[in-house]
Amino acid sequence: MYLEFYGLKEPPFSITPDPRFVFLSERHRDALAHLLFGIDKGGGGGFVQLTGEVGTGKTTLSRLLLEQLPSHTQVALVLNPRLSPVELLETVCEELHVGIEGRRGSLKALTDALNAWLLAAYAQGRRAVLIVDEAQALSVPTLEQIRLLTNLETDTQKLLQVVLLGQPELRALLARPELRQLAQRVTARYHLTPLDAGETAAYLRHRFAVAGGLRFPFDERALRRIHRHSGGVPRLINVIAERALLGGYAHDRAVIDARIVDRAAREALAPAPPRWRARVLWGAAAAGVTVLALVFADTWLPSWTTPATASAPPPAPRSAVQAPRPDPVPTATGPDLATLPLPLPLDVGGDTGRWLRATLGVAPAQVPTPADVRRFQRAHGLREDGVIGPATLLALARAQPGPGHERSQ
Repeated sequence: MYLEFYGLKEPPFSITPDPRFVFLSERHRDALAHLLFGIDKGGGGGFVQLTGEVGTGKTTLSRLLLEQLPSHTQVALVLNPRLSPVELLETVCEELHVGIEGRRGSLKALTDALNAWLLAAYAQGRRAVLIVDEAQALSVPTLEQIRLLTNLETDTQKLLQVVLLGQPELRALLARPELRQLAQRVTARYHLTPLDAGETAAYLRHRFAVAGGLRFPFDERALRRIHRHSGGVPRLINVIAERALLGGYAHDRAVIDARIVDRAAREALAPAPPRWRARVLWGAAAAGVTVLALVFADTWLPSWTTPATASAPPPAPRSAVQAPRPDPVPTATGPDLATLPLPLPLDVGGDTGRWLRATLGVAPAQVPTPADVRRFQRAHGLREDGVIGPATLLALARAQPGPGHERSQ
């Protein structure tokens, strides 16, 4: 489709792990060296662990590793990690061409068959390697079974080398207490990180040249935008670059600029959450914290500020002639603060309105004004904005005037 337009012989940015397109950055070379060292010289039958974020090139490195292993090495490659211990043993035996007819389903029979095969291979000077991809998805029982496989050994040499490839979750998995015996057998560890901006540009040029391209179409700003959108993850680099080539071809553009890359990234990558949604979520979280603070203050602060042992005032002496009782004065009832809107309207009615007027010292028939609120804020060292927000409402709750604080007209 776009190959002829850009002078290519094959697609340069396929996401399949083709070793011909491998670009070995410094960190990839280090990772490959760790794998080879762990298998050939430093392992002695232990575990080699390679972790990295999704798309950083772990599977591609494993394919390259297979090409560089010595000829006397026989490999069992497990690509589906969601296996039971028995299924794992069956898969390993099948990969190594161990005869297991009549032994399927039995851990002991499968282990005996594998052990006999490994001993025969060792006697012939051959090495056996088990490579497990996506190892972070292995269950704890299956990982424990893999550890037990490394117990197969002679007096001087373990018979099976194990390579675990996985996402960062693999490190957390192996740190679990029940897997500490396995973790202690890891003889080489390496964590693969994404490419930086310079490596991203070199990666794109390398793959374009391997695919037969002569004139590199991405300008410098486009390269920086690809790195920004992909975060340096090779798989995402491929996805964006492939889409950008299609976009450039569709618009007859021999040079791909930042605008084409931005559009390609929007079309190819999963959309990020809308900003308005993020603001709503943050606002909801902040409101929840505020409500909890207000409820906490409403429930506990009065018990902190009022001594528990305070005695009641002595009763007033009774006179011989009782004076007529005055009409009862309306009392202010404290509202449920967790249900109040923020900011609190000044013309709120009902018990909440009576409580607010009493606390602000406003006559029952009057509606509080911003000036009344500012006077209260000034007296309590608050920001004088005339609005009953969270801080002001908290101070009002702490004030909590008792019955009879409203003034009658």
